Order: sequence, then structure tokens, then C-alpha cells
Amino acid sequence: MPKTNKLSKRLYMSKNLEEALHWRYATKKFDPSKKVDQKLVDKIIDAALLTPTSSGLHPFRVFEIRNQDIKNKMVPIAMGQEQVADASHVLVFAVWDNYTAERIDHVFAEITEKRKVETGRYNAYVERLKAAYLNRDARLNYEHTARQAYIGLGFAMAMAAELEVDSTPMEGYIPEQLDELLGLEKLGLRSVLVLPLGYRDEANDWLLNLAKVRPSKEEFLTVIE
Repeated sequence: MPKTNKLSKRLYMSKNLEEALHWRYATKKFDPSKKVDQKLVDKIIDAALLTPTSSGLHPFRVFEIRNQDIKNKMVPIAMGQEQVADASHVLVFAVWDNYTAERIDHVFAEITEKRKVETGRYNAYVERLKAAYLNRDARLNYEHTARQAYIGLGFAMAMAAELEVDSTPMEGYIPEQLDELLGLEKLGLRSVLVLPLGYRDEANDWLLNLAKVRPSKEEFLTVIE
């Protein structure tokens, strides 16, 4: 295929994503009668799984909430936001509460096995990571893992938009209460954000038809040549 055709194909594909991103918005009212096909939810989770992370450690996990009783219990934890109950599925992004030698070793043992390289290939790099993280304040490490989860959120939301599944990123909840509800502390995890998935209630969502407001391109972008 000539280079111009390849470029045209790439531009067409990017246009589809751009249109999907214009289509999406932070859904305020889901239609509880409409359920998302599990295959689509799986694709959204796979997008989060494929997220690039610092040093490949992937220090976050996703909890997929299908249970309606748990979703209902999340409403007061989410300060009355009904999206968590009305959504088809709710994804909770939870991160390592700290870096540990065991967690780092486990990741690089898997990398060594899957890449079929000699044992010890990454020892020097692993020791540098441990020197950087293990002597650092736990709060700083938690904040670092949380930033990795937000990359995963972006990938998941972009995939949801391409699949025309509505989503709402939410930080407005009480983390300690959600962590207790899901038993995260005993897993060494802390929740950082919630992502309800479903389909918009077109008749009752006040935000649906309002303009998407962003900075102008001139204000947003600085080109340095």
C-alpha cells in the first residue's frame, strides 16, 4: 500500500476516535434498564490492562462490580450520586498502598519468564527500583501508583467511547468506606477512582445536550520549534 494510503487510513482511524471523544461526556443519569454486553465491558477492562506504566510495574488493579446490592451500598459512599447504582457495571480502580520488594520481584520474575530471558537479566534494574522506592515515604509511593491508575482510566474511557458505552469518572466518594466495603485493605490496596459504565438516560440527563467546553486550541497548545 502506498504511503499516502497508509496515512489516509491512519487519519480515518484517528477521526473515528476523535468523533468518539466528542460523543462522550460525563454521564449524569444512566438508564438502569439498559445493560452493557459483557464482551464490551471486557474490552474496556482489557484497555486498562494494556496501559503503559512506570517501569512496567502496573501497580493498580480493577474491581468490576456487577452485584446490584453492592452498587446500591456505594450510593451513600459516593455522596448520593445515583450513577453507581443505575450503571450497568462499575469499575473501581485500586492501587498498591506501597511498593514492596516482593511486589517488584514478582513483576520482574514474570517479565523474565514471559520474555524467556536468562534469570537475573534485570537484577541491576530491580535493585535501582528498590533503592528508589523502598526507602521513600509510603504516601509518595501511593501517590505515584495513583498516577499510574489514571493512565488506565484514560485508556478505559477512550475504549468505552469507541464502543459507544457511556462512562463517568468519579473521585467524589469516601475512599475509606469504599475500601472497607470491598475489603481492599487486606489486599494491600487503596481505591483511587470509580468508573460507572452504562447507557445514558437521554430523557433525564441534564448534561447530555449541553456544549462540551474546553480551552481554545490557541490557549491550550504551545508549539516550540
